[in-house]
Amino acid sequence: MKKLMLRGIVVGPVQTNCYFLKNEETQEILIVDPGAEQERIIYALDKLQGKPVGILLTHGHYDHILAAEEVRKRHNVQVYVSEDEKELLHSPQMNLSQGYGRSTVLDADVYHKDGAHLSLAGLDIEVFHTPGHTAGGSCYYIAEAGILFSGDTLFAAS
Repeated sequence: MKKLMLRGIVVGPVQTNCYFLKNEETQEILIVDPGAEQERIIYALDKLQGKPVGILLTHGHYDHILAAEEVRKRHNVQVYVSEDEKELLHSPQMNLSQGYGRSTVLDADVYHKDGAHLSLAGLDIEVFHTPGHTAGGSCYYIAEAGILFSGDTLFAAS
């Protein structure tokens, strides 16, 4: 089994979980749902002392995407999200950013399908389409580590 380090921080006005998964063997880092406070996210990445290789978005609401563009530019990484989130990412009304005073649009680099397998950070990541919260909500499962990033698919108290 690969040696992995999982870290998380809570960011933004609605307390969104942003995760970092570092493969200790390759020193590569995945970023999941960089929702806001790009300075804190970049600082956390610097402390992990590895190479960011991708941003996984569980869905396209503003509180999961606000820092994605800055992190992408800073670390020259690709953004991955379900193909069913494209319309939401491109609309400040639909991604709810306009209502919170941060009118934001985002274009992902890779739009994946349900059942896709992503190979990032030396890991096989299986994508499960979990519509409900949004049309293209997705979970990312790393079987060899027993880790599932579920975003708002599992949402406390609602």
